[in-house]
Amino acid sequence: MAAFPRIACLRPRKQECAYAGVRTLAVVTKDVLTPDLDPARLSALQTRVSELLPTLRQDLEALTRIPSVSLAAFDQAHVEASAQAVAELLRAEGLEVEIVREGGRPAVIGHVDGPLGAPTVMLYAHHDVQPPGAESDWDSPPFEPTERAGRVYARGIADDKAGVMAHVAALRAHSGALPVGVTVFVEGEEEIGSDSLAAILERHGEKLRADAIVLADSTNWAVGEPALTTTLRGMIRVVLTVRALDHGIHSGIFGGAVPDAITALIRMIATLHDAEGSVAVDGLRSGVASDLDYPQERLREESGLLDGVELIGSGSILSRLWTKPSITTIGIDAPSMATSSNTLVPQAAAKISMRIAPDEDPKEAYRLLADHLAANAPWGVKVDIHLDDEGAGFCAEADGPVYDQARAAFTDAWGVPPVDIGIGGSIPFVAAFAERFPDAGILVTGVEDPDTRAHGANESLHLGEFERVCVAEAVLLERLGLLRF
Repeated sequence: MAAFPRIACLRPRKQECAYAGVRTLAVVTKDVLTPDLDPARLSALQTRVSELLPTLRQDLEALTRIPSVSLAAFDQAHVEASAQAVAELLRAEGLEVEIVREGGRPAVIGHVDGPLGAPTVMLYAHHDVQPPGAESDWDSPPFEPTERAGRVYARGIADDKAGVMAHVAALRAHSGALPVGVTVFVEGEEEIGSDSLAAILERHGEKLRADAIVLADSTNWAVGEPALTTTLRGMIRVVLTVRALDHGIHSGIFGGAVPDAITALIRMIATLHDAEGSVAVDGLRSGVASDLDYPQERLREESGLLDGVELIGSGSILSRLWTKPSITTIGIDAPSMATSSNTLVPQAAAKISMRIAPDEDPKEAYRLLADHLAANAPWGVKVDIHLDDEGAGFCAEADGPVYDQARAAFTDAWGVPPVDIGIGGSIPFVAAFAERFPDAGILVTGVEDPDTRAHGANESLHLGEFERVCVAEAVLLERLGLLRF
């Protein structure tokens, strides 16, 4: 999962998503009873998870020691080993398991039937991880889990191998007597864009069909404060290439009459924002977030914004981070200062990332961005705009029996009710599941907290939160087993 800001909302206002594929409806409430859970059963599950924790942690750390970086530059034998390890964990819990490959990294699908008439729940996580980066940035080896002050530090331990083990914990807590049918789907290429997911859903979709889907790859609002993610921004990434000359020429001889590609590129990028820093691409959708207390001081602290640097954009901070578009130039190809010469550069390129409102159509957003860039090319320079990646946003109608039982399960585990949160970044696979299974109640959950540092050095898992996540998922299965659709 990509790193991004988290923004809390307490039962946000409903948002209508304007195009197919991003909106998921909770299971229809008609004729569905939502009975409460026997307190004795709740206590038994809490006790059972507590007893299982030492073994769960041992298995989690063993899984985390496998450096399953799915990026092609890394040894993919480790990704294969990680898939095999996940498959063995699921087989040990009595699931029928297969490893599937649809042109990409291995994914694991496991299934076990539940009682007659009980709903089926699909549990998602991913076993691939981000590259560790420079080992010198870590306070302990990135693939050797190390505990410090109640947190365990290692690459992938939170994103998302703890998600895998939370699913295993829920299976173990029920000791072979599951109250629901369970399908576990553990993907192997989420960190590189889930390119094979569409093919997997096309070929194996019926194996994954469920009444409720738990996608464990998000975050909680804070340590001790659980959350359900109900909105995600979508994303567009483009590569903008500008050509002004067919070869480099002397800047002293020709400068002043002949343009260079870098200056033209900079002028085009500058048009993407207005003077306040708001996105200046006409026609993009924009929403208004719930009016909650998220002070500027908190944003500055959590983002590491330097003293004296101003915020950009307009509207509430939550809206800027959650429901309005944003544009970032994330890379530029041009001569480095160390290798530069007094030359008019003939060609330069930039990679531009645009986050879009949860209900924005990515293809329409790309058209608007491309049209804007083309219209703002100065001096007749030649422009190529290539769509590098896209992902749909997500907004849930977070009501109905599945959400009711999820909120109750989280309250059981944490002792406080969950908040609904929006996320400013993008998790495109969520929209893929929403499109493939429009009648399922989709719950986006996770084990992270604001101090996890997923994707960065010193990624970590809070052990207390991990236990609560495991309790919540075990209790959720029990509560969903009370429903009949």
